[in-house]
Amino acid sequence: METVGFLEFNSIAKGIEAADAVLKAAQVRLIFARASCPGKYYVLFTGEVAAAQASLEAGQAVGEGFVVDCCLIPRVHPQVTAAMQSVAGPAEVGALGVMEFFSVTAAIRAADAAVKAAQVQLAELRLATGIGGKSFALLTGEVAAVAEAVRCGVAAPESGGMTLAHVVIANPRPELWEQLY
Repeated sequence: METVGFLEFNSIAKGIEAADAVLKAAQVRLIFARASCPGKYYVLFTGEVAAAQASLEAGQAVGEGFVVDCCLIPRVHPQVTAAMQSVAGPAEVGALGVMEFFSVTAAIRAADAAVKAAQVQLAELRLATGIGGKSFALLTGEVAAVAEAVRCGVAAPESGGMTLAHVVIANPRPELWEQLY
């Protein structure tokens, strides 16, 4: 497992400049750098721990007072990066867990904590685009596992009070799953 670094800016211009600094600071791979709702800029990258740490620090230095939040997650769960890059939906569906956040950074941290806590599948990690800057994670699996994953995800100390709401639906109707994807 690799380390993931994430920076959230409230300035698009400073975010673009910081993304360049992230890439120049160390050997990291850019997963995405993009503007999103509501006028924020997000930079997600991965690499070895030391390289990701150096890149995160470089991005923070360039971003100065425009950094809303950031995180560095060593040994990030592979489901987290996969869910951020795809919206294919889960292979199998069970109970549905939803964790909703005011920030993208909180959603990434919570999703990682959730999938590490219980045997669940991270079905989706939606990051701000088209939903007013909010983010949410969808989990599926056995009811008890989903409940535990959601509990651990929203209780992650790094969420910084950014949790808006969370639910576990034991037996969601198939029509609901169809609408989610």
